[in-house]
Amino acid sequence: MDFTKQYINQSISAASNNLRLDTQKIEVVSLLREFISKSDNLEKDIKLMKTCTEFSTLAIRIAEIHRYLTQGTIDLLKISDKFKEHCQYLISDLSKLLDSINPNSFREAIKKIKGDQDPNAPISNENNSFYNPPNNYYSDKTEAEILKEKIIMDDEPVESGILFQNFEEVILQPIKNVDEILKTLLTSNQDPEELIKYCEILESNGDLAEERGFGIISNMHNIVAKALLLIRANELTPTKQIVESMRACLIVIVAVVKSKDVDITSYLNKAESFGLQIKSIKIEG
Repeated sequence: MDFTKQYINQSISAASNNLRLDTQKIEVVSLLREFISKSDNLEKDIKLMKTCTEFSTLAIRIAEIHRYLTQGTIDLLKISDKFKEHCQYLISDLSKLLDSINPNSFREAIKKIKGDQDPNAPISNENNSFYNPPNNYYSDKTEAEILKEKIIMDDEPVESGILFQNFEEVILQPIKNVDEILKTLLTSNQDPEELIKYCEILESNGDLAEERGFGIISNMHNIVAKALLLIRANELTPTKQIVESMRACLIVIVAVVKSKDVDITSYLNKAESFGLQIKSIKIEG
């Protein structure tokens, strides 16, 4: 087994040692480790896991670990600390997976994601359509969708003494203000200086997340920051679909940092699709 697979599997095992496991949960952990060990293309299989409701949250964590191990230089003097950090972050997401799945449903989910599915495909064509619907942000949203976003985005007290508290506080602190700005983009003009201010904060926090090995969190920050710059430069018109795509980035950030037990697959797909669409847009001047 190569180093990357061994590291990820040991992280999963270490995280599982902090949980109360019955026979079925132990078998699911074993099946997960086996799936990783036998993968011919681990990066692709992790992407496939991210598209599956059962695996999406845990897969995001595993993707962060995989990215840390395969991109850039590993500091061997700090790898023990990083391993402990990765294990700590896996505990909550692994626990949620084990509470929601059994060996049979695990096997069925694996069969589903290993079918003829494109891991980069958006959830629906709507995610790629930049239409201009009514200006009320919450129009056309179901109560379930609104409640789901509220569960993720609402403020919660950060428990004292938890690992990486400062990192979480720094990342989460500006999100609510940025969210409020996004929800008013459709109905009012924003102060250009305020947009610049939050662009700089998002870029800084994106760099921080990158340094800590959280590529997805970093990418979400960078997408929103660039979109705000494009809007300020009148290179991007803030339609409802664009605002929803930007908010999807924020929702992914908050859900990952808070380890929310909510399926964010559709938000992640929408955010990544939006990021690809604005990637080639140049900011003039």
